[in-house]
Amino acid sequence: MTRKAHDMKRNTIGARLGSTLLALTLAGMLGGCAISGNPKDPIEGYNRAMFAFNEGVDTILFKPLAQGYDIVLPAPVRTGITNFFGNIADLFIGVNNLLQGKPDQAVSDLGRVLVNSTVGLLGLVDVASDAGLEKHEEDFGQTFGRWGVGDGAYVVLPIFGPRTLRDTFGLVLDVAADPVANLDHVPTRNASQALRFTDVRADLLPADKVIEEAALDKYSYVRDGYLQRRRNLIHDGNAPREALD
Repeated sequence: MTRKAHDMKRNTIGARLGSTLLALTLAGMLGGCAISGNPKDPIEGYNRAMFAFNEGVDTILFKPLAQGYDIVLPAPVRTGITNFFGNIADLFIGVNNLLQGKPDQAVSDLGRVLVNSTVGLLGLVDVASDAGLEKHEEDFGQTFGRWGVGDGAYVVLPIFGPRTLRDTFGLVLDVAADPVANLDHVPTRNASQALRFTDVRADLLPADKVIEEAALDKYSYVRDGYLQRRRNLIHDGNAPREALD
């Protein structure tokens, strides 16, 4: 297979994955729209079924991998891996801050990339935070929210988990812009994504016990926590009162 043919095949696969993701979301909405009277969660029947599926996959596969990862790798190594992927994310966090009309934060984000990519040894050490450059959290879903796009229905995606309809479209752009997900060398791309996913899941291990102990209904607890957190992020911690009602 020629390089051009390989690139065309890779792009086609990426497009199909994006289309499949949106198709699953829309199918769930159409199939479950009459199940729930909750305006925030009109497809609750579908969402609970997908939530249970994700929980099963996590219990069998993802959580054990994350626990093994947490046990085998020393804490400084895990921190370095988290910092490395966080440094890549800072570039597009800066882009989203710029799109949201926050140039000061965008400059700070790009400054983080510059400092951590050089002094911080390709991002393995978070020198920028020690230098006073704050770590932000932005994505295309938040950018759409800042532009006034409404949440849309709450939806649980396969593997990706909780989203809103707006954040689902934002996720497609996040993946399309992600340099790790678009590496040309397939083995490196797959290994990098698996490592990043496992690292993120390992970071969430302490939250598992908290959720299990606090939630009478884990699905509702996760849903409400997700929606509240997204409102808070979109408004940079200052959500208007009407957005909280």
